Amino acid sequence: MTHPRRRLAVAGALAVATALAVTACGSDDDGGTTAAGEGDSVAVTLITKDSINPFFVAMQDGAKEVAETENVDLTIAAGAEDGDEEGQIQAIENAIAAGEQGILIVPNGPGVNPAIERARDAGLFVIALDTPPDPADIVDITFATDNFEAGELIGQWAAAQLGGEPATIALLDLFNDKIVSVDYNRDQGFLSGMGIELGDDKRNGDEPATGNYSGGTYEIVCNEPTGGAEDGGRTAMENCLTRNPDVNVVYTINEPSAAGAYAALEAAGVAEDVLIVSVDGGCDGVQAVKDGRIGATSQQYPLLMASEGVKAIADIARGGEAPQPSDGLDFFNTGVALVTDTPADGVESIDTTEGADKCWG
Repeated sequence: MTHPRRRLAVAGALAVATALAVTACGSDDDGGTTAAGEGDSVAVTLITKDSINPFFVAMQDGAKEVAETENVDLTIAAGAEDGDEEGQIQAIENAIAAGEQGILIVPNGPGVNPAIERARDAGLFVIALDTPPDPADIVDITFATDNFEAGELIGQWAAAQLGGEPATIALLDLFNDKIVSVDYNRDQGFLSGMGIELGDDKRNGDEPATGNYSGGTYEIVCNEPTGGAEDGGRTAMENCLTRNPDVNVVYTINEPSAAGAYAALEAAGVAEDVLIVSVDGGCDGVQAVKDGRIGATSQQYPLLMASEGVKAIADIARGGEAPQPSDGLDFFNTGVALVTDTPADGVESIDTTEGADKCWG
């Protein structure tokens, strides 16, 4: 079931390099930075949420590789942890002070928005990666997975695997103290894919706790924050099992939290009875699908986000034009694929062999 507010984009990840549409450069002030000549180096800062999560490490590696070929002077910065807005704000201020041409950022939350506005006012072109900010036009453009679609795919898969059995669901989210688009889009997409009626699709936890999904009845046991980390996933899963030990479906915000959830389920002796689904598609996550620890994961392409972002800023700084969002979306969709070795009728997927060919980390 597709939520009526969403339009699923069909752009594949491998088509991004040739499918970029263009429009005029989007920064709204001509002060602060200097346009680069054809052979000049372009200065760009990449700011990730942290430097620990394999997803962001892969993103950094992808940016570094392209920076060498594009004559880009790349600075790598990150928050101390997922959610660290102050660390990201300082990195933005540093890029402004250095007179750089652009910033790539995976925003840790709305607290970074004023700093992003200052950067754009200073003439820097700002591209968000992975996590579209709210509002979307706080940056010039976002290169990201359609996170709602990523959630829908694993939700549709889980519903099909249940075969009409009652679903007792644990939702292991990112935060419970701030609202971030990647968090609510994946969670709400998963519920939509399950066929569960949503409340506000930009808020986690306000849907009915019990009711019917596409195949039968459901109960949502918990919405627990994980911080996107393995230890957070384990603690969150332990808390959910305390509330209801009969959980049989676990949604996780990402694969590190899925690893923690599996560890908690294994320690409780119930791992074999639970479907775990996730989003990321890193090499460790694909292996976890192959080994049966995760049932299915929606694969993203962080190297593509970062590499296309570096290329875009380099091109713009040298007088080129800026990319436009994908049709029907407010960001450029870098693609998603469901990875599983247990395909479900009506849900498009790839197996772990193909997933391993495309994985990162």
